[in-house]
Amino acid sequence: MRKIFLLASFTSLAIIALLTYINLKSILLLLIFLPLIVMGLYDMYQSKKTIRRNFPLLGRLRYLLESIGPEIRQYFVETDLDGKPFNRLQRSLVYQRSKKETDTMPFGTQLDVYNEGYEWINHSIRAIAFADIDMDPRVKIGSSQCEQPYMASLFNISAMSYGSLSKNAILALNSGAQQGNFYHNTGEGGLSPYHLMGGDVVWNIGTGYFSCRDQDGHFSYEEYAKRAVLDKVKMIEIKFSQGAKPGHGGILPKEKVTDEIANIRLVGRGHDIVSPPYHSAFTTPLELMDFVKLLRKGSGGKPVGMKICIGNKHEFIAICKAMIQTNTYLDFITVDGGEGGTGAAPQEYSDHVGMPLRDAVAFVYDCLVGYGIKDQIKIICSGKIVTGFDIIKSLSIGADVCNSARGMMFALGCIQALECHNNTCPTGVATQDPSLTKGLVPEEKSVRVYRFQHETVKSAMDLMASAGIRHPDDVDRSVVSMRVDRTSIKTYGQTYPEPIPGCMLEGHSVPTDMFYFWKKASAEKF
Repeated sequence: MRKIFLLASFTSLAIIALLTYINLKSILLLLIFLPLIVMGLYDMYQSKKTIRRNFPLLGRLRYLLESIGPEIRQYFVETDLDGKPFNRLQRSLVYQRSKKETDTMPFGTQLDVYNEGYEWINHSIRAIAFADIDMDPRVKIGSSQCEQPYMASLFNISAMSYGSLSKNAILALNSGAQQGNFYHNTGEGGLSPYHLMGGDVVWNIGTGYFSCRDQDGHFSYEEYAKRAVLDKVKMIEIKFSQGAKPGHGGILPKEKVTDEIANIRLVGRGHDIVSPPYHSAFTTPLELMDFVKLLRKGSGGKPVGMKICIGNKHEFIAICKAMIQTNTYLDFITVDGGEGGTGAAPQEYSDHVGMPLRDAVAFVYDCLVGYGIKDQIKIICSGKIVTGFDIIKSLSIGADVCNSARGMMFALGCIQALECHNNTCPTGVATQDPSLTKGLVPEEKSVRVYRFQHETVKSAMDLMASAGIRHPDDVDRSVVSMRVDRTSIKTYGQTYPEPIPGCMLEGHSVPTDMFYFWKKASAEKF
């Protein structure tokens, strides 16, 4: 290969010397085409790319077009309803609300209302005037064992770590949360200074125990207690799994690991930061309850909950059995749907691991009702929630509060470039590259985060008022209907019949579809 370049160089010099005697115009043309000639020669003799070897220079166009394919589809090919994971209508609605622009649409829906899966709200003849309803309702999170319950907003910022997101993105999110009086989940990447700039915080503690670990990566109660009592830390969340890669553990590529991030997480540099797929602080449901009590003590009695993407049903039922056996309650359970997003995950995990949100929330709700402890525990849900209708659907299934991650990213300016895992996010949201993050101005974007959250909650409350409902606590499974096929319609209540309260405390009354998992579940093991 070296000989080819030397030959090409000497040949080029000879040609340039010859053309010096002709005219300057020819030299300029040669300078333009010389790089192309060299590239063509290289393509002819390289052995890794068949297309380029068989079609020198021209074959490069194939890779160029492939690299810009997503952009071409997004801006020139996709219809308003085609884009994935979020279509153009969804993205545009977030942009409009974050900018306080008109979010109404003309001429009717673009959805096919006779398609299987189409959903709608059952409005009431006795609808409530918008002026008579609270547009910023609060939901109390805290069981009878919680000493410092938290009054949460209906719609909040879901778990996104500093490291996965840029410093400027975290600053904007936290400031937006402060302006709108809603909470900001830290994600499993630890409690950074940028999470403590004024907004309420839910500290997410994952299997890596970032910001509360010792040198060996095990949970450190001393490090935890120093941070858990901070005023802005309102709740503690034990992360079992997230929707995009349950059972896999979090991944932060080494390219994103700065000295600051390493110090915040209490880890070293020079390698990918990979969280274990399981917790080392406990190994059984009963030990989990001891861990919950330890976290509650170290925080001064703040709400302690868990985040989970449902997999094996008997494992969650085992946690319910442990709560009953020890008389220890979680204060909240965050249910992440299998459709949840992340900065980096193997495709098979994103596509085929984890229960979808609607089914997962219904299952968790039914278990808590079945064990008679739903009144102690609030359900928080996350997974592609960006509109007021998304919130109502989640509440109707059984959730009490909703979180959004990618919706908040859109409010920050995310364009769904799908570059989160490459450290090349063009909008400065999901990157640690200073040349890209400088484009995201926290003072500007925080206002957009606040507006998006405010307008989305307002939309949800408008829909509730139309259904004759005053508070999120009153939304039940009769509120939303779904087309099962072209001629059949069912409410969520018909699709997911609610169990009798307390029916799972004794074996003889466990619902038939739950009995196998109930029998398999044990508080002594997962």
